[in-house]
Amino acid sequence: MKVAPINRNKRLFPIGTICNAFDLKRDAYYKYQKRFAIKKQIEQDVIGLVRKSRRTLPREGTRKLMKSLKDEFHKYDLKVGRDQLFRILRENRLLIRRKKYSSRTTNSYHRFYKYDNIIKDLEINRPNQVWASDITYIRTIKGFCYLALITDMYSRKIVGYDLSDSLELKGCVRALNKAIYNAKNIDRLIHHSDRGIQYCSNVYTQILKRKKIEISMTEENHCYENALAERVNGILKDEFYLDQTFTSVVHAKKAAKNAIKLYNSKRLHLSLDYKTPNYVHQYAA
Repeated sequence: MKVAPINRNKRLFPIGTICNAFDLKRDAYYKYQKRFAIKKQIEQDVIGLVRKSRRTLPREGTRKLMKSLKDEFHKYDLKVGRDQLFRILRENRLLIRRKKYSSRTTNSYHRFYKYDNIIKDLEINRPNQVWASDITYIRTIKGFCYLALITDMYSRKIVGYDLSDSLELKGCVRALNKAIYNAKNIDRLIHHSDRGIQYCSNVYTQILKRKKIEISMTEENHCYENALAERVNGILKDEFYLDQTFTSVVHAKKAAKNAIKLYNSKRLHLSLDYKTPNYVHQYAA
């Protein structure tokens, strides 16, 4: 059932004629018209709150919006369920479509020693128990630059990162040193990565050994064993626009810094019971 325009000059027929054609009473029509107007106002209010939230988190999904906007819905007395929110976003083309990325930044064919995977059956129950490291590419108009990330596997917090214009070792080392410098307690810490030459190199592994950090690596061609790191790469690109082509490395560095700050402090994680990485890292430590 649709509602005729409120402005009588825009109607093709009088309300009485329309009601008679559909065997409706006029009061039933006006009651529906009132409910329809309320429904549309609620939808517009919800869309406004969603757009406001997405100024900070542009690609925030529907389930997380339900959590992050809970207080706002209550403040404006908007009774919105999950299915209703999905419908509103779908009808207004505001649903987020996920992208898939495929890139190869790992060279595991080298002379350096490759370590075993020691976290395969490990129960991860605290921050700074396991750090997962990985590298992903960022496009610029002059080519690629590379973002080295170190993520705490318990809290999902990015604890160290570096963006450089090459796949050389220095970027990964800088990310590791930042993570170690900012960590309060790294006793019994395990560093997990793929078998890339950067992570197997003597320079990198010696830093880990000096800090008494255990070393763990994925098995040959088993990239799913570093799935968390891969997932974080995808989130930064998919939800924080690091998938775009930047004008320069400087521009890319600013965008990466802002994306990681928002990821750590604002993005809710389903696996963290809709809490942020910063919150879990701080209060579970």
